[in-house]
Parts: sequence; structure tokens; C-alpha cells
Amino acid sequence: MSRLTDPPELKATPDGGPEAAAQGTEDRAFKAIRGPWAGTPHHLDAPFWPTPEPLVERMLDLAGVGPGDHLIDLGCGDGRIVLAAARRGATALGVDIDSERIAEAEAAARAAGVEHLVRFRCEDLFATRIEDASVVTLYLIPLVHRLLGTRLRTELAPGSRVVGHAFAIRDWAPRAHEIIDRREVFLWVVD
Repeated sequence: MSRLTDPPELKATPDGGPEAAAQGTEDRAFKAIRGPWAGTPHHLDAPFWPTPEPLVERMLDLAGVGPGDHLIDLGCGDGRIVLAAARRGATALGVDIDSERIAEAEAAARAAGVEHLVRFRCEDLFATRIEDASVVTLYLIPLVHRLLGTRLRTELAPGSRVVGHAFAIRDWAPRAHEIIDRREVFLWVVD
């Protein structure tokens, strides 16, 4: 049975046998949901909408981000969440498909003096490995949150926190839900 909630795992067989055929079917189904140019430059899974600074701080407060945490911001935009996590002593990784946003984020990290705590990568957020994160942050669109939901619950360690701005993750009850200046913030904890 093909899972459409997560990007398919990459499995290669020497002869390109049944696993390769199944992989191709899953990949085509996933691309049908995301669009034919998914994960390529200039095809954004979500537009760049900056999270207001007070909301960034509240998101990190809800997740209890501090020293010892490793935060991954999927769709990091200009890096503001990553930088705020670093100012709290956490290490952080920001990923975005838009190279201009990554350049802005790297410049902001240098200006803030936290480049030793952060990294940024220009890549498809669905290709980003997340298992080492203790906190994942999201401000994408409902479809992308839905597509990431199962992956977040299965790949993150128990106790990991996921914080989302604006959109819920369908079929996952949040541990906390707040409305701040008419904007929603959700906290989920992996069981």
C-alpha cells in the first residue's frame, strides 16, 4: 500500500526489481500531490510569510527551547526562528528551497554572532533528515503540514516537540493551542 502522507524512502536494488518499481509508483503519487516540480528551485511548497518576532518567541517558549536542544526549522525563510533558538543556546538548522532566503539567513546569523550554533541548507524540506531534532518548527500551508504529520510522529524521538504557526496537523491533537494577535500557535509532543 502506498503511503501518500510521507515522501517515499529511497531504496535501490541492484537490478531495479520490485522495490524500484514500487518506489517509482510512490514517487509519482507523491509528486502528483505536491506538483510536478516539487522540491526544485522556484517551486515553493509554501510562500515566504515571515513570522512576527513576538510570535517566534512564544513558539520557542511553548516548546521550552534552550541549551541542549537541536531545532530544525522546515521552510526557514530568513532564519528568524533559527536565530532566536541560537540566542537561547540551542543549536539549529534551517532549510529552505529558496536560495535567496538562505543567503539572507546566513547573513543574519553572521550579524547576530551565532553562526557557530546554526547551519542553513538550501534543500527540499521533504528531503531533510529530522531524526536528530528535539524541536521542529513549521509555518507552511495546511497541505504540507498534513504531508509532514506522519513523518514527524514516526521519525522524531519520543518527547520531541513540534511547533506550528497558523495551521494544525490533521489527525494529531496538539498539546497546546494558543491564539496570539489573531494568529494560531500549536505545540505537539511526540509520544
